[in-house]
Amino acid sequence: MRRFSQSATSSPEMKLLRLPPPRSAVRGGKWLALAASIYIQCTSGSSYCFGIYSSLLKNSQAYDQSTLDSVAFSKDVGANVGVLSGILSSSRVGAPWVVLLAGSVLCFSGYFPIWLAVTGAVPRPPFLVMCFSMLLAAQAQTFFNTADVVTAVENFPGNRGTVIGIMKGFLGLSSAILTQIYRTLYNGNAGAFILMLACLPALLPLLLMYFVKIHPTDGRDDKKHLDTFSIITLIIAGYLMLVILGENILTLETSVRIVAFLLLLLLLMSPLIVATKVQLHDWKTLSESCESTQPLIGDINYAVTDQKSDGLIEEEASSVIGQESSSQDMCQASREDLSVLQSMLTSEFWLLFLAVACGLGSGLATINNISQIGSSLGYSIKEISSLVSLWSIWNFLGRFAIGYISDYFLRSRGYARTLFMVLTLAVMSIGHVIISSGLPGTLYLGSTFVGLCYGSLWVLMPSITSEIFGLSDFGTIFNTIAIASPVGSYILSVRVVGYIYDKESSSSAIHACMGRHCFMSSFLIMASTCLLGVASSVALFLRTRKFYSQVIYAGVQSS
Repeated sequence: MRRFSQSATSSPEMKLLRLPPPRSAVRGGKWLALAASIYIQCTSGSSYCFGIYSSLLKNSQAYDQSTLDSVAFSKDVGANVGVLSGILSSSRVGAPWVVLLAGSVLCFSGYFPIWLAVTGAVPRPPFLVMCFSMLLAAQAQTFFNTADVVTAVENFPGNRGTVIGIMKGFLGLSSAILTQIYRTLYNGNAGAFILMLACLPALLPLLLMYFVKIHPTDGRDDKKHLDTFSIITLIIAGYLMLVILGENILTLETSVRIVAFLLLLLLLMSPLIVATKVQLHDWKTLSESCESTQPLIGDINYAVTDQKSDGLIEEEASSVIGQESSSQDMCQASREDLSVLQSMLTSEFWLLFLAVACGLGSGLATINNISQIGSSLGYSIKEISSLVSLWSIWNFLGRFAIGYISDYFLRSRGYARTLFMVLTLAVMSIGHVIISSGLPGTLYLGSTFVGLCYGSLWVLMPSITSEIFGLSDFGTIFNTIAIASPVGSYILSVRVVGYIYDKESSSSAIHACMGRHCFMSSFLIMASTCLLGVASSVALFLRTRKFYSQVIYAGVQSS
């Protein structure tokens, strides 16, 4: 945990200083950075769309089910092990645009060879080459996500739970958005969809990375405007949910699909409109403040035109603003941020790692096998499709809601976020028990609980990481902890769920298992695993309770 010691506040003279907006102010701001990050997140979750083209991949490459599952595991590893993106983000050259550029290169380098293979444009590649291509394609997601989340946390340090919830929420919605593009434009052509995955998620960050920057901020009115973004996010999620349910209940004509897709695009314009309005207001307020206040530091020429002088003024402005925001965010205390190696030497790191492995691992095991679970319980293909689509919505709602709720209770009551991790894993355990019962309708109810908690953990983990270990190596640390997700998934999905299912179906001539006994034991084991995560989270809560009350809570109260 970060060490902290009392320090003096900024001097009155420094607080009275007013400087005109630097030249870079007209190039963008933190609100435009937030909007740009949202749009990048909207197409970053291509790894969640594997089910759309998995049948084409299996048939075109003559894979059996176990081989296809191995390719899917490569996808899971690439999408969840983001250590490289974290290291790049924390390095001296790790500006957000550099991380986004690397992600774009990986995205195209991964999906384009897959498209060539499934369309027969090139000879069938070896299995390991296909796994490597899928790994690269999914790895791009961690670069996009790291750049967007780190930038959002740096720009809104006093509302990190809310902005991480927004970022992670749109990542969760991205599969539903990409699915709407697929159903509207490609009409079942999975090969063309893979080509789109190679181009669209790679091109969009290249167009928007100019705006994704870290800006000095004093935090004024952030909460009010972030609430507006939160409402927009909920509206988009609600609309997508209605469209998904309509598609699975009714047979929609092509014209209706096009109209629904156009309405979705209009809704997606809302973040840009709000960000532009707020950013213009901030610039206007800053300009008026500069015009009405005389400079207090010598006779500085503020009409500097050469690049060197402009850089000096920006540096001084950043220093002053940084000192003010630092004194607020750190509760008038200076805390030492930990490196990834220092973090790994603490018990807090491994308690968090274990809790994440139990929760995210069991969540991935559920969604990876939800089709087979539904089939064994007698669900129709349309019902299974509804389950998969609704998972995206529950995933989003969990990501979004927990960020907002944990921020609210942290600010108003001083409740540590680690407490919410305890509650989340407890509810997730209940969801697994509900699914294990195999009663009619319980797969819908249980998967709702598991999906909400799975999404919640993806927001709680980086939020807690940034608060306990600091922001200097934040990208590297939270991506290192994220390795727990594929580790838990491999143990629970392959070694538990897959093993028990194969054992139960071994007596069947078609190697298929029917009935609730196929997965009952597996989900009871996963429920017990989540209880282990609860115990780990309780220990983490007890170890960090004083830190949250003395530093984090006091810091947000003064911001």
